[in-house]
Amino acid sequence: MASSASVTATGDVTAGPAQVLAVQVRATATAGTVVLKDGGAGGTTKLTVYTPASVAALVTLPVPGGGILFASKVHATLTNADGLTVVYQ
Repeated sequence: MASSASVTATGDVTAGPAQVLAVQVRATATAGTVVLKDGGAGGTTKLTVYTPASVAALVTLPVPGGGILFASKVHATLTNADGLTVVYQ
């Protein structure tokens, strides 16, 4: 069964392993990125999502092929993005 978690700043999204199925990012007035890493801030980059310069625009990305496996935990670095929701199992 799928779960979801949301963050509004850089930090861990999950406490343990996860298969990321989809992400949704809320943009700000300045173009930005959300980088998802496996294992924390110094971990392996698994996904980078680019956002437009558009206040409150939503970027929704379903991940094909069963998702992306994060063996340790999901960590997100938000740059010029003010919200992230991750759907995972």
